[in-house]
Amino acid sequence: MRSKPITYTGWGRVAIATSDVYRPERQTALAALVADRPGPALGGLRSYGDACLNDEGTAIDMTRLDRVQSFDPETGRITVEGGVRLGDLSRWLAPRGWLPAVMPGTGFATVGGAIANDVHGKNHHNAGSFGQHVLEMDVITPKGAKTTGPDKLPELFKATVGGMGQTGVIARATLQLKAVKGDVMMVTERRVANWDEHIALLDASQATYTVGWIDATATGASLGRGILEEAETGAGLVPPAKKARRVPFDAPGFALSPPVVRLFNATYWRRVPARGRTVVKPITDFFFPLDKIHDWNRLYGKDGFHQFQCVVPLSEADALREMLEKIAKAGSASPLAVLKRMGPGRGGMMSFPMEGYTLAVDMPAAAAPTPGVMGELMAMTRMANGRIYLAKDALSDGEFIRAMYPDHAKWARIIAKHDPDGVMQTDLIRRLGLRSFS
Repeated sequence: MRSKPITYTGWGRVAIATSDVYRPERQTALAALVADRPGPALGGLRSYGDACLNDEGTAIDMTRLDRVQSFDPETGRITVEGGVRLGDLSRWLAPRGWLPAVMPGTGFATVGGAIANDVHGKNHHNAGSFGQHVLEMDVITPKGAKTTGPDKLPELFKATVGGMGQTGVIARATLQLKAVKGDVMMVTERRVANWDEHIALLDASQATYTVGWIDATATGASLGRGILEEAETGAGLVPPAKKARRVPFDAPGFALSPPVVRLFNATYWRRVPARGRTVVKPITDFFFPLDKIHDWNRLYGKDGFHQFQCVVPLSEADALREMLEKIAKAGSASPLAVLKRMGPGRGGMMSFPMEGYTLAVDMPAAAAPTPGVMGELMAMTRMANGRIYLAKDALSDGEFIRAMYPDHAKWARIIAKHDPDGVMQTDLIRRLGLRSFS
């Protein structure tokens, strides 16, 4: 099989790599490739920093391995290849009464990527993370193919889920789906006045899906204001999905300048009536709202953007508030900021989720305050006994990360056993020194 040299970036466009990329189309070709020219897998390239990059190395593009191999409509068990995109899967499953149990904010993420990053969604408080719904998977390690699950080679399973692709290539997976009432979403939206109300509403929510948009430019008495969305699946007339549009060029610097962002955020907050409202949306419009704007990352200009995402324990909500104050005063935030409450579920040793609150904020890389603010936020996260999401990271320090993930040393030893030559390393793993046991 021939490779093709490809230059590519993470979704934030702040890190770039050139790799010899192979694109197998059959499982037999994939197995032969890992045996002969091993390298980390690529999926939808939706991780933000350098998690998916392998500069000057080999990589395996999984997107042609995107078949549904079996589906039981009675039990909701499905076996798919690792390159299946979650958006395609959800559109196929919803009319049949099922959905992936957990879905991240983009439908372009692949099943393999969702496992490797142990992604979470708007229902983490009651459903946990993606990896907790994986019944079994085939992982092609540099030392051979292995079938693993919670009760079959459980050590390998726990190292693979959330393990950033370091055990090998996830060739296929069997998932337990979630039964749904129909293929529309009934979404209740309400304005939130400030931080304390936002936290209280998240704590009190009994909805299956709950997420808060937060105005990261608001200060003073309005700090933490936003919009809370609570949603359930439902049956009924499916409204037409909004037509996807494309950002055709890199936006100029003033497009996301502080005055523009403040004006946009104030207008967006007021779009929901003071009394609140309930709307019906197509499933994909609710779960993947930004997917209808192709290449939306170009809105941040040619220099790209960073996303800061952390989770802190429930007892450290005040620390998260202090982080939001710092972000608001710096004036470097974009309109994309999200606040959620997370439950205790996590699937692997290096999985990001923990019970607490998670804040995600995008910041233009070209904005002068961004690097300094990001560094301060990471230090505040560590002081609050929280952790940084590796799928979003491009700036953190390896010592910080190792301290935030208490199972790191155990994970690193398992990785060394399955990939002793380090052929599955990516730029992120090298940058943070995550193969080190210390």
